[in-house]
Amino acid sequence: MNQNSSPTTELAVSAHGLVKTFGDLRAVDGVDLEVRRGEVFGVLGPNGAGKTTMLQMLATLLPMDGGRAEIFGVDVKQHPHVVRQLVGVTGQYASVDENLTARENLYLFGRLLGVDKAAARSTAEDLLGRFGLQDAGDKQISQFSGGMRRRLDLAASLIAQPPLIFLDEPTTGLDPRTRGQMWETIRDLVAQGCTVLLTTQYLDEADQLADRIAVIDRGHKVAEGTSDQLKSQVGTSTLQLRLLDPAQTGQAVDVVRRVVGDEPVLTPEAGGINVPLPDANRAADVLIGLREQELLITSATVQKPTLDEVFMALTGHGAGEDDDTDHHDSDLEAVR
Repeated sequence: MNQNSSPTTELAVSAHGLVKTFGDLRAVDGVDLEVRRGEVFGVLGPNGAGKTTMLQMLATLLPMDGGRAEIFGVDVKQHPHVVRQLVGVTGQYASVDENLTARENLYLFGRLLGVDKAAARSTAEDLLGRFGLQDAGDKQISQFSGGMRRRLDLAASLIAQPPLIFLDEPTTGLDPRTRGQMWETIRDLVAQGCTVLLTTQYLDEADQLADRIAVIDRGHKVAEGTSDQLKSQVGTSTLQLRLLDPAQTGQAVDVVRRVVGDEPVLTPEAGGINVPLPDANRAADVLIGLREQELLITSATVQKPTLDEVFMALTGHGAGEDDDTDHHDSDLEAVR
């Protein structure tokens, strides 16, 4: 990073009214975003929500059609070259050269960024060690597993030691063990002073990593807050029910509406209902109401609400669902 562009502002990202259109499609529609220095900020949404499009505008890889944004106080539109010195970007697909080794890839990225030969070699060795790839340094990328490729891609984005890292769905397609390793890597980056803006469609990932979360759906920001703040929007607790007869779900929903005054969330399993509770003690009232209507249940537990329930309550669908009429991120892939 250029020493003259060292960040001094409180906000790593400040964006207001971001808009991006593809023909008649408004992929990003008036999104505001503020990311504080030193935090992991999660942008949560399903495929096609506009997450990647927004990230690419902030990284200067796509022009904005509306709004303005600053990275550490530097205007993205007016000074894109300065912004690029402040940001490292890791996309959904590895950008490394398949025919080169891991060590050669990192050395090449360093040279392309203007690092001298000796420093590029030293940086490559350091990054291979930090990401557990030293033993695989002389293997061609075509021999790498998916997890190794993603770690190498993240390593490549750190060659210029940027203070802000954009991670676009960094664990997509990885097995649970490798996802856990990537989570630890991201936590280490923050501990070393980096700020991370993370897009994901995985609710558990946002819950595990993000200090604050913005929920994006169909190009709009529909909610923002910490995980606990978002969960509080659907009640302090959730009564998770399983009906003996799934055909009675409609009757059970009517009971819940009457007793607690809120709309329950139907779960994917047959007869599954999650009831938001303003007070955990109201669970007994719901169970009594069901019994009075002779609606039998097979299980009932009271738990804190999940981000999945939050997303369902905010958008009416799950975070992993795609809308056939809405292909924001797909449009971006066509632009790349």
